[in-house]
Amino acid sequence: MTGDPTTAASALSALSAGQLAELTAGRLLSSWQLDVPALLLIAALALSYGWGVRRVQRRGGHWPFARAAAFAVLGLGALTVATMSGLAVYDHVLFWPAAVQNILLDLVAPLGLALGDPLRLAVEALPEGAAARVRRTMTGRLVRVLTFPLVSTVLVLATELTVYFTPYFATALRVGWLHQLMYLHLLVAGCLFVVPVLTREQTLPAWCTHPVRAALVFLDGIVDAVPGLVVMTHGTLIAGAWYLHHAPSWSPDVQHDQQIGGGAMLGIAELTALPFLLALLYQWARAERLQTAVLDRRLDAELPSAAPASPGQDVAPERVRPWWETEQNEVAARIRRQR
Repeated sequence: MTGDPTTAASALSALSAGQLAELTAGRLLSSWQLDVPALLLIAALALSYGWGVRRVQRRGGHWPFARAAAFAVLGLGALTVATMSGLAVYDHVLFWPAAVQNILLDLVAPLGLALGDPLRLAVEALPEGAAARVRRTMTGRLVRVLTFPLVSTVLVLATELTVYFTPYFATALRVGWLHQLMYLHLLVAGCLFVVPVLTREQTLPAWCTHPVRAALVFLDGIVDAVPGLVVMTHGTLIAGAWYLHHAPSWSPDVQHDQQIGGGAMLGIAELTALPFLLALLYQWARAERLQTAVLDRRLDAELPSAAPASPGQDVAPERVRPWWETEQNEVAARIRRQR
């Protein structure tokens, strides 16, 4: 593992000369390099989230362990693997590690971060004034436009296609700061779609009910497969001049390497879509159970008032009206619209 800038620079020099050892499963797991900007981002996210959880607990609240675990293991873990593991060590000599890096940043890490629900945590942990500002920001015009479901889906697709089918990726391989910017670009683009869909905060339009969100996630799973298919079947080499020049003697044919990368992108995208959909279906079922429980309590409380009145006693009309006429919830509103 390269743990300091000098060693990392030496690794990059060896990389430029094509002197990296042949990539094996063992070396993929054991080879690591330090990425200072990525490490700072990961540390900032971890400390902020941990502070939020601690703050909620000190106020007597409860933050689910499963959410914190998803944020740390799947979200921050995917960020760490993408930027500092063997994928990062070999991404300048082989295309497929770079492709896996990018799909981890674009799909897997945003899913893990979203499952941790950092927006709700921020609202619950911050003081009232700061929490109100967070809510105003989340419902501001710019954020509304960027996170509008179809817009955010197009942004994710456009980001991936721009990375691979413009000079963006080839230039990022040569320019270190642009490579870091590309990492951040992919991560932010993925979060624009996933975080609003899974958060418990009201960040999406009112018509984005759970059934609509499930349909959007299914559509997004299909859209996310497009870049992998295009990369895998594209006849022109992506960053071909770079990889032809830097390919080590033990590497596969550059065209075959690109096909492996496209297949990996496709496989990871489809595998990520399943837990995304399952998480949303779980939220949907939980919301329905909570809504049903609230409705049952209301009906139980109003049932004695709706009993037949004795002769000569006035009956309050609103007490015997059907529940869907007096309830203010989504189920009652649907029934009123149907009638």
